[in-house]
Amino acid sequence: MSTKPASTAAPNDDAARAARTAASRARALVTLVFIVLVAGAFGTWWWLRSQQQLGAEVARLAVAGDIRMIASQDCAICHVAREWFTQHGVAFSECLIERDAQCRADFEALQAQGTPVIVVRGQPMMGFEPFRLREALRARG
Repeated sequence: MSTKPASTAAPNDDAARAARTAASRARALVTLVFIVLVAGAFGTWWWLRSQQQLGAEVARLAVAGDIRMIASQDCAICHVAREWFTQHGVAFSECLIERDAQCRADFEALQAQGTPVIVVRGQPMMGFEPFRLREALRARG
């Protein structure tokens, strides 16, 4: 009777087991990457949808004269706010503290630390936050 030494069968079994484990890990990694990509795409879609709804509501609530942005020429957030207002069709006016003496005086009277100052129906809001803007328009509507 011929017996095969146990040591010769084990390396083949170990190699097969290692290959199955590597393949299983690769499938798990691909699945995880797919789930992360789908979740990211859904999150982006949801954020864009909520921004569109928010913009539409602000545009509906605001009429000419309700929103005034006190801005400065080199203010990045002012640029973002201006683009957001324009993109969503929100009625607003804007003045630049470097070019308009009354704008500068209004800015200084508010003792604001920086621009933009969004004045909503006479009430100043420091900075630009669309959700706060919507709430201010709702409260003073």
